[in-house]
Amino acid sequence: MHNFFVNENNRNGDFYYITDSDFNHIKNVLRMKAGDTFLVSLNGKSDLCVLEEITGDTAVAKVLEENYHDTSLPVKLYLFQGLPKSDKMELVIQKAVELGAVGIIPVEMNRCVVKIDDKKKKSKQARWQAISESAAKQSKRTVIPEVFEIMSYKNALKKAEKMDLFIVPYESKDGMESTKNALFKMKKGMSVGILIGPEGGFEEKEIEQVQEIGGVTVSLGKRILRTETAAITALSMCMLWAEMNLEVEE
Repeated sequence: MHNFFVNENNRNGDFYYITDSDFNHIKNVLRMKAGDTFLVSLNGKSDLCVLEEITGDTAVAKVLEENYHDTSLPVKLYLFQGLPKSDKMELVIQKAVELGAVGIIPVEMNRCVVKIDDKKKKSKQARWQAISESAAKQSKRTVIPEVFEIMSYKNALKKAEKMDLFIVPYESKDGMESTKNALFKMKKGMSVGILIGPEGGFEEKEIEQVQEIGGVTVSLGKRILRTETAAITALSMCMLWAEMNLEVEE
């Protein structure tokens, strides 16, 4: 079922009035007809709607069932991703959205292979935000996760310090006991940050700074993972743990 994101201006009573690019998608790409159903997401909630009519440049949809669809996790996952090279960041954002992250923070780190010119940072962020929106629609998210501006490592840690739990997969961490302990610390409603190093990995000083703000280093297993694989693995681990263990909490 297709999903469209709107704002308060698009709703009036039991009706949504969909315009602009989503209207074009409904009319000319999907070729929807009156009676077709789809989801409309507003303020973190999705309603089941039926297309009443297409008039002029507006698709009019009536709400059949409010709060029909909720794909949010019981915790708020934030991915802090050390800037990878090539188009890997686009893949990471896409998969992070699918796996339930509410925010993605690109981070400049000492061993990042790629360096993005200051003049290009805004356009990169806009491109990445568009990928987040597309992935949110595909995966039936009720919100579009925010892709934050590219941050320095110092500023990223300031943001991470405000998280209820900050997890850092680190290749030099032995054993899985720390990983299990970190997962057991997750509680419903928590904000959970996950920091993934770039292709070059972490410098020891960067890990020391993580530990200074209360970050928990964990292992993702015995194998060395690429940065994009580590991001997907860590998010999947937290997503599954939260869905299996926290949904039933009161």
